[in-house]
Amino acid sequence: MSIVTVQLGQCGNQIGHEVFNAICSDVHGTHGLCSKKENESYHDACKERFFSEKESEVPVARAVLVDMEPKVISQTLSIAARSGYWKYDDRSHFCQKQGSGNNWANGYSVHGPRHKEVIMNLVQQEAEKCDRLGGFFTIMSMAGGTGSGLGAFVTQCLRDAFPTSFILNHVIWPYGTGEVIVQNYNSVLTLSHLYQSSDALLVHENDVIHKICAQLMNIKQISFRDVNQVIAHQLGSVFQPAYTAEGGLHYSRNPLGDLMETLVPHPEFKMLGLRNIPQMPENSLAYSTFSWPGLIKHLRQMLIANAKMEEGIDWQVQPPRLGSSIPSSHSTNKPLHFNTSIANLVILRGKDMQSVDLGSFQDPSLYTSWLSPQDAFNAWKTPRAFNKYEKSASLVSNSQFLLKPLDNVVGKAWNMFASKAYIHQYTKFGIEEEDFLDSFTALEQVISSYTVL
Repeated sequence: MSIVTVQLGQCGNQIGHEVFNAICSDVHGTHGLCSKKENESYHDACKERFFSEKESEVPVARAVLVDMEPKVISQTLSIAARSGYWKYDDRSHFCQKQGSGNNWANGYSVHGPRHKEVIMNLVQQEAEKCDRLGGFFTIMSMAGGTGSGLGAFVTQCLRDAFPTSFILNHVIWPYGTGEVIVQNYNSVLTLSHLYQSSDALLVHENDVIHKICAQLMNIKQISFRDVNQVIAHQLGSVFQPAYTAEGGLHYSRNPLGDLMETLVPHPEFKMLGLRNIPQMPENSLAYSTFSWPGLIKHLRQMLIANAKMEEGIDWQVQPPRLGSSIPSSHSTNKPLHFNTSIANLVILRGKDMQSVDLGSFQDPSLYTSWLSPQDAFNAWKTPRAFNKYEKSASLVSNSQFLLKPLDNVVGKAWNMFASKAYIHQYTKFGIEEEDFLDSFTALEQVISSYTVL
């Protein structure tokens, strides 16, 4: 099944481009450890997901590019075409001459309805090129105007037009020390609207990725491109083909559906986080060796201590003892900072992955009491290494990982709202105070649901 990617705003278009680059570079990499047949089936599964191929031409990304300003889209199209490995369809993009001015309401209430028909026509055309449509992967930021406001509007339109297709929103969480004065408003409005129309939200936090660039990748002057490449590497490690069944002979044909079935057992819980290890500069890979037990031990502790990278993990945090009482945030038996999970998916890529013991992820004390560990934990595997890493492990988790950042954003937005700061900038585009209040209520419900796991 194929995935149509919808790149929204400057952030969405730049990350989308890096994602297709990472996927292409992985497919074209040398993987001598795998049989020719294994490489071919991996290659074919990847192509079906992400590219349409015309005879004797380079693969064309299954993507629609949308921005209200032309500069980023024209750059993105030309850089992709120059790579020689893949390109975008020259007709699958839409831009205007005027941005959304970091105003969610402008993107959602003005640009969205005004350009709905042309944007949805592009999406429809892209969907019709798929032999089997598996769903939509949208990439957008929460802080600005086009990605967040227009992105929320387009996601709603996708849900209306394709009611049975899966929609996964990839959302970039803004830096804590503001990029935009109204970013908390934009974030609250974005998240509350996406929660209604999306099947799941896969979140990357800018602050976390910035730290990975500085501490793990040893980058001194960190650019947006560096940040985007780390995000793209992590996304590729999840979306590239893997066997979803033990001893599988065929790569999964329905990547988005499998992801939702595995990780979103209840519509109240849609927040997914992603961790990937190891991550290091390419020139260090040749001198590094990793053992599966070491990677799994680190990944599990990152999960339970809510560490976002393998440096600086708090090893003191341990799961609550089962039987002491039902663990909840109100229980005195729940260790401080322990990150309770609803569902986890571990994806292993590389040699000897069949021998890996993942029993530590099936510990019932990691999970909420209303799902059995057999239902809450899944593993996907492939012997094919990913992007030059001999062994790598990714963890996609539906857990309490975002509780603190979400609570912070809602709290800051509420404080601004209570003093009526900047509200007029939204009301002039038709977003009323009731819309803000509805959004606050929706997100406070999400916070409450995750808190009492």
